[in-house]
Amino acid sequence: MAEIRKKYDAEFRAGAVRIVRETGKPVTQVARDLGINEGTLATWTSREKEATRAGLDPDERAELARLRKENHEPASTPQRCLPCPKPVGAARAAGSDCSAVPCAWT
Repeated sequence: MAEIRKKYDAEFRAGAVRIVRETGKPVTQVARDLGINEGTLATWTSREKEATRAGLDPDERAELARLRKENHEPASTPQRCLPCPKPVGAARAAGSDCSAVPCAWT
C-alpha cells in the first residue's frame, strides 16, 4: 500500500524554518512541537540557508560556482613561477642569493 504524504504550504514551511532560526531551538524539538518529521524540517532549513547563503543573488551564486569549478580544474596554460623565497638560516648568513637555493615551485 502506498504511503500518503502530507503536503505543507509555503507559508507553513517558512514559519517552521523561521522558528528554528529565530529561537535557536534544535530542529528535532521544533519538528516534534509542530508534528512534522524532523528530516523534513531539516531539509527545509538547509534549503533556506543555502538560498540565503552570503546574501548572493542568483547571478553571483552562478559566478561563484563557475569560479570554484575553474579553481579545481588544472590550468590550461602554464603559470608563471613565483620568485623563490630568500634563503634562510646558514645560507642567508653566508650571503647566498635565491639562485643558490633550488626552486620549490618548479
